[in-house]
Amino acid sequence: MENFTLLIHCNDQKGIVAAVTNFILKVEGNILYLDQHVVMEQKVFFMRLECELTNPKHTVASVKEDFSASIAKDFGMSWEFHNQGMKPRMAIFVSKYTHCLFDILGRYSSGELNIEIPLIISNHEDLRPIAEQFNIPFFHVPFSKDNKEEGEKRQIELLKEHGINFIVLARYMQIITPKLIALYENKIINIHHSFLPAFPGAKPYHSAFKRGVKIIGATSHYVTEELDEGPIIGQDISRVSHVESVEDFIMKGKDLERIVLARAIKLHTERKMMVYGNKTVVFY
Repeated sequence: MENFTLLIHCNDQKGIVAAVTNFILKVEGNILYLDQHVVMEQKVFFMRLECELTNPKHTVASVKEDFSASIAKDFGMSWEFHNQGMKPRMAIFVSKYTHCLFDILGRYSSGELNIEIPLIISNHEDLRPIAEQFNIPFFHVPFSKDNKEEGEKRQIELLKEHGINFIVLARYMQIITPKLIALYENKIINIHHSFLPAFPGAKPYHSAFKRGVKIIGATSHYVTEELDEGPIIGQDISRVSHVESVEDFIMKGKDLERIVLARAIKLHTERKMMVYGNKTVVFY
């Protein structure tokens, strides 16, 4: 028995839900979950469906082919089939910060994340001991403005060699190159504090502390060529006050980054998100 997740978006029109559910009935599938949303301003329809196939003669591959030639064509759909039996393969990019990396690997080793992590790539050697602690291959790929092309080439070689489906930037402090972004469109997840653009620079928490902010936050998003302006996956905040120090701000910020990044990974790997334009539709 195989299970799959189906994601759909197309122009809103009559009969979509009926057509899809009747198709599932035809292939002897059992619908486990179905949710839909219409963006009224643009008249765009979105659907997420989970299904189990109850008859062995119908496989995910055969159902996908049939769907493409019939329902998807009839309604002009953009769509994705995802076999739930296949774990997404995730690469982690890191620099020197440890908090997000430890959190991801802890969740991964405890079975909370239904993924495979074949490798960790870093532009520094500092975090190699953490990768070794969790028995995950670690690759040091130097990356700077002086060796950008060479670094990009090595990164892409490693990603292809290990069959990577998506990338997580666990506080990777280098700008991702356009070629890599194009290869993994809407498949590179970044995390950062939410002080941008008000408090840029190397010490945003110090600047925010001096300004007397009352909330701090974290934002996860897909990476695009426009720095930190890709489709937002998730955000969260924590309240702060005058009694707290800069160190308190930084600690709360790190906690938020861990939580928001973990949520983004789960939403992406559980296929609960669709990108449309520069926004996301999230089915919780």
